[in-house]
Amino acid sequence: MGDRPYLFYELTNSVCGVCLRKVEAKVLIQDNKVYLQKNCPQHKIQRVLISTDAAYYQRCRSFLKAGQMPQRFNTATVHGCPYDCGICPDHEQHSCVTVLELTDHCNLACPICYADSSPRSERHRSLEDIARMLDAVVANEGEPDVLQLSGGEPTVHPEFLTILKMARQRPIKHLMVNTNGIRLAREPALVAALEEQKKGLEIYLQFDGLEERTLRELRGVNLTETRLKALEALNAANISTTLVVTLKKGLNDHAIGDILRFAAEQRCVRGVTFQPIQNAGRAEQFNPETDRLTLSEVRQDILDQFPVFGDLDVIPVPCHPDNIAMAYALKVGGSLVPLTRLMPEQLLLKELSSTIVYERLQGIQQHLYSLLSTGHSPDSSAAALKQLLCCLPEMPVPPAITYDNVFRVLIMQFLDRHNFDVRSAKKSCVTMVQPDGRHIPFDTFNMFYRDGLSGVLETARQPAPRLMVLP
Repeated sequence: MGDRPYLFYELTNSVCGVCLRKVEAKVLIQDNKVYLQKNCPQHKIQRVLISTDAAYYQRCRSFLKAGQMPQRFNTATVHGCPYDCGICPDHEQHSCVTVLELTDHCNLACPICYADSSPRSERHRSLEDIARMLDAVVANEGEPDVLQLSGGEPTVHPEFLTILKMARQRPIKHLMVNTNGIRLAREPALVAALEEQKKGLEIYLQFDGLEERTLRELRGVNLTETRLKALEALNAANISTTLVVTLKKGLNDHAIGDILRFAAEQRCVRGVTFQPIQNAGRAEQFNPETDRLTLSEVRQDILDQFPVFGDLDVIPVPCHPDNIAMAYALKVGGSLVPLTRLMPEQLLLKELSSTIVYERLQGIQQHLYSLLSTGHSPDSSAAALKQLLCCLPEMPVPPAITYDNVFRVLIMQFLDRHNFDVRSAKKSCVTMVQPDGRHIPFDTFNMFYRDGLSGVLETARQPAPRLMVLP
């Protein structure tokens, strides 16, 4: 009897990469890599690379936390995940980030756009629709953590500044604007208007690197000077900014360290988010077994190219550990100090491997408090670290440590028809709000729920024809 060449690690459900019907899937470990192997009765076996680091993949299980529910659910559970979005009562997480698309119009036609936006798309959402969507976000979340205004290119909406004020009138803690930066680079008046409202505002600036080849392949044009001008304006106004890097394997993953070094030198930049390309919208097809850039590869590139962070500094985000990893540092005196270096590793792992309700992690709270506090008690009204650093313990910090000192690195790997894992999808915490009040997880939205995909959804809901497979 011979051994199989892999270790069968666990069983989950996925969808067929061709017909999108739900299928059984095995998680397999082979040669330190992790694969999702699906078996569709109609379209046979499909194998997808999901991690290049089996140890990190397994470690993610120790970072799980109990899910947090929204204040209301928006759809009933009828067909089962992912066919009832959302949020249905079977979903395991509320919306940490809610995305509101203001328009389909864009001043670029990026070859890798997941939304298929372009200058040809003319639809802008009405103020009435947007008001309903904002109210739906508040109804779901009470005090939403993060609302991201997106598109298309949101700044080209003719009522963009009015919409910004409308969002400000709701109890939203943090407001993000997802932008390619073209208007910021060209229109000082727009930057000035954003500066007036910069408290609690963050610019989510598209930034794929500084190499012309990268920008032309991903965006269709060389935007180097545009991005630098936009950053110059944001630095001058000190408007909090996150650089958002779309990564394509073999194109710009070699530049991760250079991007991080550049970002750390910018006054306004609070961090960098890396997003490997997913198979959605205009993104080109790729071989899911060999050509996918996985979260673990991006994580290793950070460790290799930017040694400020070590292995235990880039850790899973407990609300969705399979698909999001993070590293936090303080920018102090021109240097970056990883926060995980400020506490013993055993304390961090012990606290995080049990129940992860951050306000109750007394060991971590007290350790950070003793290191950073210079005169405030844990009950004082000083700024709370949790307000500055999402997903870290709440604790007072010295007045000298502000959001300007934060530098966070996130890796966000989204699911598509190839790497879809229902176990992971149920913990998705980034949702797309709709005019009818639904909050649809970003991953499933691009698979089933964008305009024009209703037929795909109805077909996928039907059971696949059962074919007898003989040994």
